[in-house]
Amino acid sequence: MNNGTLAKKILILAANPKQTSRLRLDEEVRDIKEGLRLSQERDKFILENEWAVRPKDIRRAVLDFRPNIIHFSGHGKENTGLSFEDETGKEKLVTGKALAGLFENLSKQVECVVLNACYSEEQAKAIAQHISYVIGMNAAIGDKAAQEFAVGFYDALARYNPQ
Repeated sequence: MNNGTLAKKILILAANPKQTSRLRLDEEVRDIKEGLRLSQERDKFILENEWAVRPKDIRRAVLDFRPNIIHFSGHGKENTGLSFEDETGKEKLVTGKALAGLFENLSKQVECVVLNACYSEEQAKAIAQHISYVIGMNAAIGDKAAQEFAVGFYDALARYNPQ
């Protein structure tokens, strides 16, 4: 670690339920990892990812890993929620209200939430009641554009030097 500072922990939660259109979430995570690895500041970040995430997996992953940044990659449905999986791999929508309730309990630990999913603005606004930095999408976003956004975000974060 540089200058005795603790590494920021990034938790990527990915969900692409069976009946939803296929997203290249594996490519997104691979490219984020590569960007962090190539950064001179790579020691400032630890990345963990979870696949086929169900709502209960969110809480467990957060409690186990204790991230500073939580990144969701997947689908969102306008005004209804983020798309996670149920026990059988089918789509289960999680509302902004439910997510806000979760993040209210995590506000001392989590600094930033990235919702890299279509129509996630409403959920982002709900989470922002408790978390200082939240990013959501106000419209549909193509898979490739979502990947490029995520890679660019972490490339910039890894190269930011406030000194």
